[in-house]
Formats: sequence, structure tokens, C-alpha cells
Amino acid sequence: MKTQVAIIGAGPSGLLLGQLLHKAGIDNVIIERQSPDYVLGRIRAGVLEQGMVDLLREAGVSARMEREGLVHDGFELAFDNRLERIDLRGLTGGKTVMVYGQTEVTRDLMEARVASGAPSFYNASDVELHELKGGQPYVTFTHKGQRVRLDCQQIAGCDGFHGVSRQSIPDGVLKEFERVYPFGWLGVLADTPPVHDELIYANHERGFALCSMRSPTRTRYYVQVSSEEKVEDWSDERFWDELKRRLPAQTAAKLITGPSIEKSIAPLRSFVVEPMQYGHLFLVGDAAHIVPPTGAKGLNLAASDVSTLYRILLKVHRDGRTELLEKYSEICLRRIWKAERFSWWMTSMLHRFPDTDAFSQRMQQTELDYFVGSEAGRRTIAENYVGLPYEAVE
Repeated sequence: MKTQVAIIGAGPSGLLLGQLLHKAGIDNVIIERQSPDYVLGRIRAGVLEQGMVDLLREAGVSARMEREGLVHDGFELAFDNRLERIDLRGLTGGKTVMVYGQTEVTRDLMEARVASGAPSFYNASDVELHELKGGQPYVTFTHKGQRVRLDCQQIAGCDGFHGVSRQSIPDGVLKEFERVYPFGWLGVLADTPPVHDELIYANHERGFALCSMRSPTRTRYYVQVSSEEKVEDWSDERFWDELKRRLPAQTAAKLITGPSIEKSIAPLRSFVVEPMQYGHLFLVGDAAHIVPPTGAKGLNLAASDVSTLYRILLKVHRDGRTELLEKYSEICLRRIWKAERFSWWMTSMLHRFPDTDAFSQRMQQTELDYFVGSEAGRRTIAENYVGLPYEAVE
């Protein structure tokens, strides 16, 4: 079997890249080790930057997002028992974010993939990447008991942090940068109306809290917990009580509680590898970088990687501009490190660390007070939150 681009992983980044390439007439095949239902079962992020929204429109998969997604013009920072609104639209010249769950993005992309007729292999096992530095790369995998060989020109590794793509690069090639945070987020999904019409990020002496949503009737709430906590130790009642303690009094009074329909603890880490390419292999999204979810950057960074790789491949396959392939990592990393910085800053300002004493807590509050009390400070937060511009591929 032959194709132009082999895509490893059928999460949102792999599917989005596949959709964009297909629309441009560039053949591609997607290989995924899990089933479609498993991929759709992952409950992840739900805040899309302006750039990702525009990219989904360009890919022709935005119709349901336009109908059901919630456009947010701002968000709230809660600290010192008060709310301070960051006016995204007003501070960025009209840019906004879209609240639309990653599961829904994936579903829309899966449906577009099926409609396109482009080949996808789910439940693929023993995936191996070959000749990454040679003249003709290829992928082998087992599907329905048969060993398959897929010859290609480029390979996009969209298979996440634990995927085979990054692991296929020889030792000593990549440099890793990592910070593991000493806490996690306990998240609850519930069919209750949101406590506020915009997201609330809360700094409190008991720890961080986030009030988010998936729709006008479904909410997603988080509280910071220690790394040793276990989900089974948190009843719904305990969770709601703790969330109320961490919110300003006037907000906590409006919180409507209900039974959880999903509950999990997510660890927090920052992680980047350099470079993001090796020969004919290009790492995309979580395969190359992880951010703590505080800045809502994970899925959005994957989308900007997709945009960069797509625009490079377009010029390679249409115009023969093969020299652009060497620029992929450099272009992506400039934006990635800025997003890593913003996510690190939000995490540092809003969470209680093990060594946070009364002085450190007051410093966090003062830092936040300084930023929200300054037009320049609010603008800095807003322009990072809606997403920095995608760099052009020239």
C-alpha cells in the first residue's frame, strides 16, 4: 500500500491533519491502535483558541461547532474573595474563545473522515516506523490479523505522549525538558447549569479551583488535590463542599450541585522535546509537548502544530519546496515555548504549592492584583489566552 503522508494516531490532531490534507488533494492514511469508541471516550479539554476555531472552519468541519459551541468574550479570575473579569474581545481587538468539547471536535472530524472515504485503520497493533532517515520511509502494522506495509513520503506522529512515534527516534537525538507538578486536578462532569456564564479560575489558600462548562446544561468543575489523592476517596458531597470553599462567597451561593457523571484526577506536567522532527518523521501535539491544563493550551498547541505541518506539506507536494521540511520544528517551538510559559505562569499564580506559606500566598494575590489592575497586564493575559498568532510558512 502507498500514500503520500502516513498519520499515526486518530485523535483530534491526526484527524484534523488528515482532513486538511484530503481537502488539498494530498493522499493520507491514518493508523490508530485503539477503537473509534475508545478515542471518543476520552473526556478532555473544551476551550478552543481563535486560531483553532479558524482552522476547523478552514477544514470544513465547523458546522456543529458554530451551532452548539459557546463563544466566550472573557473569563474571570477569582482571588481575595473577589472576581476580576478579563475582557478577551475588548483587549485583543475582537478575538474570542469557543467552549466546545474535545470529544465533539473528534466526533465531527471522524464523521468528516468517513464521509471523505479516506482510509483509516483502527485497532492496529504492532505499529513500527521504518527508514526514518532513509530515502523511502514506511510503516508496518497488523490489522485484522494481516501484516500491512504502508510506503509513504512523510510520517506525522500524532499518537500522543505514550505513542510509538517519539519512541521510534533513536536515543540521544532528542533533548527533553520537563517539570512535574506536585498536585493534580480532580475533575467532575455533571448535568447541572454553570455557576457563571464564563469560566472562573480561582486562587485560594486551600488550593486552585476552576469552574468550566461543556454546554448550558453540562458543567465541568475542578479542584486542586495532592498527587497522592485517590478518586474513590472523593464523594460527590465532599467535592461540592470543597469547591464552594474555594470560590468567592457570592459565587459559591449560586452553585447548583448534582450527581457526577464522570470523575477523574489528572496529573500536571510541563514537557517539551527538541527537535520535533527526525528525518521523515514529524511529531505533532502531545507526542512532542505537554502543558498543564491551567492555560487551556494542550489541544490548541496541537492544532497550531497541525497548521504548520499542513502548510509546509502543501508547499512540498504542490511546489516541490522540500527545504521547508527542515523548518517545521523551529517554527512550532517558537510558539510552543510561549504557550508553555503562559501555562507555567497561570499554574504558578493560581495553585497552592507544598511550600506555599502565608507570604507566598500574599505574593500570588499581589501578582494577580498587579496584572488585573493594569491595562497592559490584562492585555498580556488576554492575548495569551485567546492564542498567539500562527506563524506564516514562507
